[in-house]
Amino acid sequence: MARFTGAAGQMALIGDADGRLTRVLFGLGETPSARAFRDLAGRLPAGDYRLESTPAGLAPNDVAIAFALGVYGFDRYRKATPTAHLATPSGAESVEVRNVSHALALARDMINTPANDMGPLQIETIAREIAEAHGAEITVTVGDALIEAGYPAVHAVGRAATAHRAPRMIEISWGAPGAPHIVIVGKGVVFDTAGMRQMKKDMGGAAHALALGRMVMSAGLPVRLTVLTPVVENAISGDAMRPGDIIPSRKGLTIEVGNTDAEGRLILADALARAAELAPDLTIDLATLTGAARVALGPEVPPFYTDDEALAAEIAEASARVGDPVWRMPLWSGYESAIDSDLADVTNDSDAWAQAGSVTAALFLRRFAPAGSWVHFDIFAWNPRSRPGWPKGAEVQAIRALYALLQARFA
Repeated sequence: MARFTGAAGQMALIGDADGRLTRVLFGLGETPSARAFRDLAGRLPAGDYRLESTPAGLAPNDVAIAFALGVYGFDRYRKATPTAHLATPSGAESVEVRNVSHALALARDMINTPANDMGPLQIETIAREIAEAHGAEITVTVGDALIEAGYPAVHAVGRAATAHRAPRMIEISWGAPGAPHIVIVGKGVVFDTAGMRQMKKDMGGAAHALALGRMVMSAGLPVRLTVLTPVVENAISGDAMRPGDIIPSRKGLTIEVGNTDAEGRLILADALARAAELAPDLTIDLATLTGAARVALGPEVPPFYTDDEALAAEIAEASARVGDPVWRMPLWSGYESAIDSDLADVTNDSDAWAQAGSVTAALFLRRFAPAGSWVHFDIFAWNPRSRPGWPKGAEVQAIRALYALLQARFA
């Protein structure tokens, strides 16, 4: 114990004369962060623990949620591994901690579940369960009905899938009509036939949108909430869309399909056009959209794009406060020509540019987004390697910061 200095990440296990663990010392360094408790949770031996006190400057809720993130494990297909358990810290709101932690775990479970068990119908079922639990309304448009309902791009992307995995648009509505209106949009591609090994996570945006919506409803925030999740399987068949096809969109703009692997922005185009019809006060979209975002910022820091300076500042503040890293990238209008088409109003083949793929994807989405306050997150939703508190597999990104922002605005 004499060698324990309290340096960030340092840990000492203290036992009694019989070798039983009685105390744990954990260093937080000079700038304590709740995020450190996620690392601690992944390093502790299985057992029950309590904090002697919450470190000064840290919110008890944030500490408890960070610990819950660190002990998460996906055990649907194998025996569960014993983990550490932390008693609710003094001052923490147990109901709030449970609601947020469960929503975050749901998103990770959805992303970790392979596509054979997490298809469009399964996502719809989860959405229905969330809506029912919170007294929300839900409408689901499936298959060829998407054309009549005005979602032609969603239909074009998902029409090649088998009937029991047909594409669908899911819309959840909750809250008082006169309250500030928040729309959350999530990309739900349950599987993509390009780069296939990790493509089960391509519905990560939908999982994040449903989890954030669940947090908002569980907290009873005084807002009107709409959650939009277009859900498809981008399959190959004789009826699949092809490079060079030109498809209509809900907004009325025609889209040239230059790249069938850039299907996420196609379904988001219809969903964002639907959001625009609702004239919301704030629109948030979340999508596992581009590899270019990973090249720019790596797997742990998702970029976000917005023209709203005040919103960008709020996001940055909330991100730092809860330890949920994000980074603003520019909606650089000089790259608009990357999405120009010679034959249609716009093309989805911005990847034809060797650089700025995440920026040009965001510019594509801006063509369809509501005119008001809008922000796009290009998330990865995955840990590519295991380390204490961060097991390889599904990750939740940006939505803790967004929830903190919404709480600060409306709670």
